[in-house]
Parts: sequence; structure tokens; C-alpha cells
Amino acid sequence: MERILQWLDDLDDLYGAARLLVERVRRFAWNLARLLVLVLAGAGGVFAALREPPLGLAVAILWFVFLLYRAVTQPGFASRGRTAAA
Repeated sequence: MERILQWLDDLDDLYGAARLLVERVRRFAWNLARLLVLVLAGAGGVFAALREPPLGLAVAILWFVFLLYRAVTQPGFASRGRTAAA
């Protein structure tokens, strides 16, 4: 009976190790996708600015406003010791 329990324990350890590996691969793929989106957004912005400068400026201003709004309204903004600029 003890042999079966040890075998099940080994299977449980193998399952846990596989899940840790899957988590590491998932995190790597997610970071790679984020990097790809960031690079494509930057390249698209440069292309838009070169092709149609007013459109590129409008998109840049919208991104700036969006990022500024997100930075100010994210949860925990004041709890981390940061204060809003006057």
C-alpha cells in the first residue's frame, strides 16, 4: 500500500513541476506578446507621423492623455506614497 502512495506522490510532484513549467512558458509568451504589441504600436506611430503628420500628432496626443489618465486613476496611486503634481 505504501508503494502506491509513494507512486501517487511522485505523480503529484510531476504534475506540479509540469504546471510550474507551463506557468513559466505562459509568462514568457505573454511578455513576448506585450513586447510585440509595443514595437508594432511604435512602428505604426512612426509610419503615421511620416505619412500624415497631423494624424501622427493627434494619435500621440491621444496616447499621452490616455496614459496620463491611467497613471493618475490606477488603484493604489496615493497608497504608494506618490502625490499628484500640482
